[in-house]
Amino acid sequence: MTVDTSAGDEFAARLREALTKAATASTIAAPATHRTLLQMIAETAAGVISARAGALFLVDEETQELRFEVALGERAEALRGVRLPLGHGIAGGVALSGQPMAVSDVQADERWAAEIGERVGYIPESILCVPLFYEDAVIGVLELLDKEGAPSFGEEDILTLSLFANQAAVAIEQSRVQQSAGALVASVLRSLVEGEAGLDADENVQEDVRRLGASIEEDELFRRSLKLADLVQEIGRAGERELDACEAILESFAAYLRARSSTL
Repeated sequence: MTVDTSAGDEFAARLREALTKAATASTIAAPATHRTLLQMIAETAAGVISARAGALFLVDEETQELRFEVALGERAEALRGVRLPLGHGIAGGVALSGQPMAVSDVQADERWAAEIGERVGYIPESILCVPLFYEDAVIGVLELLDKEGAPSFGEEDILTLSLFANQAAVAIEQSRVQQSAGALVASVLRSLVEGEAGLDADENVQEDVRRLGASIEEDELFRRSLKLADLVQEIGRAGERELDACEAILESFAAYLRARSSTL
């Protein structure tokens, strides 16, 4: 069987674009960046495979549940906060087994979680669901509903979405790490200097860390940059329109500086 790899190539290209956009947000909007990445992953999957709706779930290890992170479609808001026990429904079954699943007649399948369809008022005809694997563990599932122009999802759709899900899972875990990277580094440095980790740090290393901290505190440019970041974050909390206005002002000023430097 010859598999057309063009769809997979398009997936990879669009995922790279999504990751690039997410990465440029930097630490000022780190929580939003992670949510944006999840949204982009779901939208990319639905767009390339031409699904009418879709959802992305992540596993909550503590409660052993799937929680809705992103939902696509007209009734997406109704799924906010919904959780499914692992093993329940098609998505829960995929998360538990680690095997992709395509269902062509959803209402006739006893594994379908009918209460979810009733809650959102949307009964799909077909479902394609694949696990999100990271280092041999299922961290979530990606689910698409109703393929445009076809009665069900085919083998090529399963293969393509599974390949994409592997890339997406890595991106999700990297995004999770990046969200807390700053806090993690600060914690490690504090533990190193104060001995909170219960380890005897080398005195030279401790001194280097103290010196680094002091140099940062004395760096006027660094402190003013942090102040500017705080101001942008405060404006962002005021609302989308305010953040748009701030961005436009900063872009205009940066453009002015670039134009001025080119004439010197």
